[in-house]
Amino acid sequence: MAVIEKAIDVKAPVSRVYGQWIQFCEYPRFMQGVKEVRQLDGRRSRWRAEIAGREKMWEAQITQQIPDERICWRSTFGASNIGSVSFYPLEDGRTRIIVWIKSDPSGLVEIVGNLLGIVASRVAGDLKRFKKFIESRYDETGARLGMTGQRSAEIK
Repeated sequence: MAVIEKAIDVKAPVSRVYGQWIQFCEYPRFMQGVKEVRQLDGRRSRWRAEIAGREKMWEAQITQQIPDERICWRSTFGASNIGSVSFYPLEDGRTRIIVWIKSDPSGLVEIVGNLLGIVASRVAGDLKRFKKFIESRYDETGARLGMTGQRSAEIK
């Protein structure tokens, strides 16, 4: 299993950062390799991405969602991964984002890429592109999806 943890500070308030982050369908705009994310319902999304030169698909299910604080997920089929994104308000209306991902690389190319730090570099690049994306906007690009009507939700 590969574990990646990356953080970045952005110049935007936590509610706007979180609100944009949960716009899963927008991920191809700033996540390298992500070709499509389709929201299936408030908890599930289907992903299509290019990883190590191969197309991968998986379905992710939100396992915990605390608005403006954290969102956690796990894959339910396809490429194996689990993770969380936490949002921390900072001074001056800034927000710290911490991404934690645990994945199961498959095949020699993915394993070597992980060992060489390519996956970690991609996540860091995605965060930098998200920073640029959110700092250039005044509001989210769409309606909030997920379990936003609940203060905290855990799904077993």
